[in-house]
Amino acid sequence: MKKLIITIFSLLLTVNILAQQVDYTKPDSLQVVSLMKKARMLKDKSMASYMLFFGRELRGVPYVAKTLEKNSTEKLVVNLRQLDCTTYVETVLALSRSMTKGQQTFAGYCNNLRQIRYRNGVVAYPMRQHYFTYWIQENTRERIVANIQSPNPPFSGVQTVKADYMTTHLSSYPMLKGKPQWIKEIAEMEKSITGTKQRYIPKTAVTNSSLLRRTVHNGDIIAIVTTKKGLEISHIGIAAWHKDGLHMLNASSLYHKVVEDHNLLRTYLSKQTSALGIRIVRPL
Repeated sequence: MKKLIITIFSLLLTVNILAQQVDYTKPDSLQVVSLMKKARMLKDKSMASYMLFFGRELRGVPYVAKTLEKNSTEKLVVNLRQLDCTTYVETVLALSRSMTKGQQTFAGYCNNLRQIRYRNGVVAYPMRQHYFTYWIQENTRERIVANIQSPNPPFSGVQTVKADYMTTHLSSYPMLKGKPQWIKEIAEMEKSITGTKQRYIPKTAVTNSSLLRRTVHNGDIIAIVTTKKGLEISHIGIAAWHKDGLHMLNASSLYHKVVEDHNLLRTYLSKQTSALGIRIVRPL
């Protein structure tokens, strides 16, 4: 009877995957299952431990932009062979949540990824959380992450968000061509975060101090605050403390792959003239 129940449950999950219109290859699904199998061996089963484990397991995966823009209709894209900074973090977070929630199947992973990537888990282009501040807002509401804004210091910087890049650069988003209703929905997304004030740690405060070590935890999501017009966040990654200070795991366009940067995050930030500092988001 127990085996029958498990079989029925597995079939229901498979049907659920098909209903989600998942775009994946067999190697993707096999890798998801393999990674979770390896993660079961970890002694530390905390969210932070899983975030670092999966983040490091994906090192070397090629950096490829716009892997979600491949279908004429929106699908839940599962691609562990090519990652950009956002899909990398979403992949690691979905794997980590699958472990902590006891959903260690490919279907469980897909469900978690869908909830993380889309508002209310609805797979549709206008429901994809294109701006990372909006991503944080909605995933905080769903209790998937916590938006860390204190203490001050080190959170002494305040960003007033102005988001309009997508609606002012429509030619960069082919999926929006001929879709006035979608453009309207994206504009509403922009409006919902524009004017909000978000606290961040200035890049000069990203030091190897006891205060920063208490404030930023291993496995936290790091979001780099930018001055680029129409955007609020330029890049994201995962916090990894070393003896010499804070480093970042990320899908890097500079290295063309996922890396645990050997340079300090402080060094990276100092070379980015548009970078103001970092916001911190903690997976729950």
